[in-house]
Amino acid sequence: MLSILNLQLRLRVPHQPKRLTKARHSCPVKLPVYDALADQLARCTTLPKLIQIHAQIISINFFESHVSPIHWNNLIRSYTRANDPRSAVQVYLAMSRAGVSPDCYTLPIILKAICQCYSIQTATQLHALMVHRGLEVHEFCESALISLYCKAGEFGDAYKVFEENTDRKLGSWNAIVGGLSQGGRARDAIDVFLRMKRSGFMPDDVTMVGVMVACGSLRDLNFALQLHKCVFQAMNPVKDNVLMLNSLIDAYGKCGRMDLASRIFSRMDRRNVSSWTSMIVGYAMHGCAHDALQYFHNMRASSVMPNHVTFLGVLSACVHGVMVQEGKNYFQMMMSFYGIEPQIQHFGCMVDLLGRAGLLEEARTVVEEMPMQANVVIWGSLLGACERYSDVKMGEWVAHHLLELQPSNDAIYVVLSNIYASTNMWEEAGRIRELMKQRRLAKAPGSSCPITSD
Repeated sequence: MLSILNLQLRLRVPHQPKRLTKARHSCPVKLPVYDALADQLARCTTLPKLIQIHAQIISINFFESHVSPIHWNNLIRSYTRANDPRSAVQVYLAMSRAGVSPDCYTLPIILKAICQCYSIQTATQLHALMVHRGLEVHEFCESALISLYCKAGEFGDAYKVFEENTDRKLGSWNAIVGGLSQGGRARDAIDVFLRMKRSGFMPDDVTMVGVMVACGSLRDLNFALQLHKCVFQAMNPVKDNVLMLNSLIDAYGKCGRMDLASRIFSRMDRRNVSSWTSMIVGYAMHGCAHDALQYFHNMRASSVMPNHVTFLGVLSACVHGVMVQEGKNYFQMMMSFYGIEPQIQHFGCMVDLLGRAGLLEEARTVVEEMPMQANVVIWGSLLGACERYSDVKMGEWVAHHLLELQPSNDAIYVVLSNIYASTNMWEEAGRIRELMKQRRLAKAPGSSCPITSD
């Protein structure tokens, strides 16, 4: 039996959230009769409103008179959907303390919440509870377990759960294909997909999204062309197929066939932010800066709100096109107009853009003023720019910081030596080479180097 106290300690969930107590005294939310509670929770779009509904549920002792797990499940699902997994777990713990047994719908929901917490120890406890209640082979429970183990990188456990059930449903196959694909095991995901087809299962839209992501990761154009037919076979005339078509666009983009991606995009009945973003990122990835920015312009004209991934594609396009002013404008637009907080990847694009344009001092300012520490990718791109423009002073400053992160990276010494040599500072170049010998650092022939001036 799952230890409630153990689960509570692992996730550090308080017994009674203070915000619920506070919410009881705030503006009340009119709570409908119990059979309409699910509808109100489903229509709740903000976390503060959800907290108020929860507080009202507690204040009228709703769960004491309605002991069915369905109401607990709806509340747990609402917190999970609101990206508040700890509150979801808190509700589950309250449910357990109230003596209400979880059903085959409760456990998949709480597993999804635990996925957001990345608590593999708690997942193991819930797995034991499923076995205890005979729910481990239930399609929803099994699929949730497989997905959780894959997200945690425990692929052996995911395979074990999958293989132990000889009466698999399509949801189980989808879970293992999607989990392997998202976990970076693209080849394994495709192998399982082919095995699923041999077993007589027809893929649906969820299957195709997972396998198309894997195909895109491998840049396998021939397989993408084969999967194209499966995608249209899986299309449902009464269902929104936008996610599946987006995955096809993304796969063609990664395979370098933007003509095919554009054809799919142009024939879509409905496009969302991911549709536009896939096109922008695809063109940017292959150096087609003007095409990428034209799609961004059309996206805004279509009143589709871009997200942080969209702007990553836009800034990448500016980098490839060395479009400095445009890059600065889009970076500012992202923050001031759309209110999107830049992540380290956005700052990395700006450093790379300024470095490629030879604006090394501006690039240094970005690095010094960004709210997080620069990573090896940012330092590496800046050192590559120093090599391209033979900037000794900046190169020494960058190399110093980069060596703090990767003291054994021979490429740093090689690039710094090249910077010295390009300015005829032969003595310093020789000193770096000698230092490499003393530290027994030798550039491996044919080895790749993340520090470039390209």
